[in-house]
Amino acid sequence: MVTPFDETGAVDHQRAHELARHLADRGSDTLVVAGTTGESPTLDDHEKLALFKTVIDAVGPKKTRVVAGTGTYDTAHSVELTRKAADLGADGVLAVTPYYNKPSQSGLIAHFNAIADVGVPVLLYNIPGRTSRIIEVDTLVELASHPNIVAVKDATMDLEFTSSTISLVPSLAVYSGQDSLTLPMMAVGAVGVVSVVSHLAGPTVKAMLKAASAGDYDEARRLHHQLLPLCYACFLEPNPSPVKGALGRLWKPVGDVRLPLVAASDDTLAEIEKAMGAIQPS
Repeated sequence: MVTPFDETGAVDHQRAHELARHLADRGSDTLVVAGTTGESPTLDDHEKLALFKTVIDAVGPKKTRVVAGTGTYDTAHSVELTRKAADLGADGVLAVTPYYNKPSQSGLIAHFNAIADVGVPVLLYNIPGRTSRIIEVDTLVELASHPNIVAVKDATMDLEFTSSTISLVPSLAVYSGQDSLTLPMMAVGAVGVVSVVSHLAGPTVKAMLKAASAGDYDEARRLHHQLLPLCYACFLEPNPSPVKGALGRLWKPVGDVRLPLVAASDDTLAEIEKAMGAIQPS
């Protein structure tokens, strides 16, 4: 979920409440708050915790789960944020691979186990393109022995790696971390997607997942190819600039991105609108 900002650059809690309910109504069964798309590196702890509470309050009556982005490159900081998110009622946490400091695989095991020891379900976030460290399959095997490490958001962009993860770590639920690869990943055993384009085309994303889960790959492929132009357009510039700009045009304004990101160009937003025109209402 993107983080809405007001005209002063502060978190817009009223719009966050509206957006959370909108996404839940359009098919999202869980909302990830303060992840990459939520501009987590630019949010301080107070902002994150207040945002977690806003979203939990917004969608709790709808039985929509909330996963709080609490992972950082600092284990102690991540553990403390996880404790506070759990106290607020988060259903789980997203723990990204520590970035910048490039820990060893044994360091990753110690880091994620410390977060999981807090006692809430943990969704690992394996995204080597942003963190310069991959969580290796052997490491995932070991981490899966912790009862609270239950899933992985796989943004490795490597279907062989994904296949190995699913084959060798069957206890971990694997979610696609790349919208354009969701269907191929589900074909080898992934269970869903942590999606960006669902901000704009939630019912179609949901319908594709339901078709794939039911084994109706003809229908799933049809929807996949409808969605592909939107998947590409939403990443013509760094995420979440395109999707925030598109929400402003196609739904309601959610504010600018925070520096060092900048607003998406009119050309990019025009490509998103064109891609949306190719999607048949579900």
